[in-house]
Amino acid sequence: CQRSMFCFIFLCTDGYEFESERQICRDIDECETLPDACKGNMRCVNHYGGYLCLPHNARIVVDSGEEDQDVSEGTTVSEDNHHVHTSYGSYGYAYVDECATRNPCHHRCANVVGSFVCRCERGFELGSDLVTCEGNRVSRQRSQTIRNQVSDVLCVCATDVDECSFSVNVCQGRCANSPGRYACSCPAGYVLQGTRSCKDVNECDLGQVCHEDQMCWNYNGGYQCYPRNPCHGPYVKTGDGRCSCQSSSECQRLPSSIVYRYMSVLSGRAVPSDIFQIQATSVFPNMVNTFRIKAGNEAEGFSLKRVGDTSAMLVMTKSLQGPREQVVDLEMITQNTGLNYRSSSLLRLTIVVGPYPY
Repeated sequence: CQRSMFCFIFLCTDGYEFESERQICRDIDECETLPDACKGNMRCVNHYGGYLCLPHNARIVVDSGEEDQDVSEGTTVSEDNHHVHTSYGSYGYAYVDECATRNPCHHRCANVVGSFVCRCERGFELGSDLVTCEGNRVSRQRSQTIRNQVSDVLCVCATDVDECSFSVNVCQGRCANSPGRYACSCPAGYVLQGTRSCKDVNECDLGQVCHEDQMCWNYNGGYQCYPRNPCHGPYVKTGDGRCSCQSSSECQRLPSSIVYRYMSVLSGRAVPSDIFQIQATSVFPNMVNTFRIKAGNEAEGFSLKRVGDTSAMLVMTKSLQGPREQVVDLEMITQNTGLNYRSSSLLRLTIVVGPYPY
């Protein structure tokens, strides 16, 4: 019995037939089943895997030299310890290793008692002639019986199981089913980690992927290039991502500074979720700070909550599906009515939503 990736194959050599109930190879009594098995008034003697046509004066003896008195026409004798003696001499039986003398198979040959079995390399399947190897095919039938001149074969073929249909969590990325197996792969921007997980590739660490006047921002599943100097008049760059207005007349009704910040979130992130904290830096005592979302909240997917006198937390209240980019303007107003002081600053937060939830 062989077990391949797709089948249980029961092979019976010549002279035997497969008995499916007991799943054994049963000797065929040719003396009973073949009409006129022996010609010329010869005596038919069955033995395991075949039969003999002997003269009536032939004697069958065991290795001890004694005649086997139980052998008569139609009786089965073993080939292991019996010899036939006639007036012409005596002879025994020897098995021929077909694989050693020649290779009758397309790929590999395995010798068995009284015959041979052909086997195929990985990725191939034994054809219906039991000799030729063909590309993999999975039979959708529960069983089939193939018989030819080499052997009796009962091939019970299993239906392929689609492991990818078990759960969406079989693979973190993509799942590809194939006969007898499945394989995980990852989309662009990721590499396979182990056999099932996907790890983000930080393209910004791979070299110069953006222009010299741009900064590289990596997010899960990709990267984005942003200008190193995002400032526009009347603002000038005064720090990393910070733009300040140097003219009091021009900025009288504008924020005194605009700060550019970037962050990444996964697609479909659970909500509500605290995602960004804004912090005031008061230069005078007894200042009152007010925080609000000035722009970018048209879909009402964000809210602000205070976490102290000088700080507030941006909360994402509606999940974002990527890939997309969401820009939210957070305004901070600082004032002191006693000093008749009021100023405002703006934090422009760019939220990059990756294409996948991992």
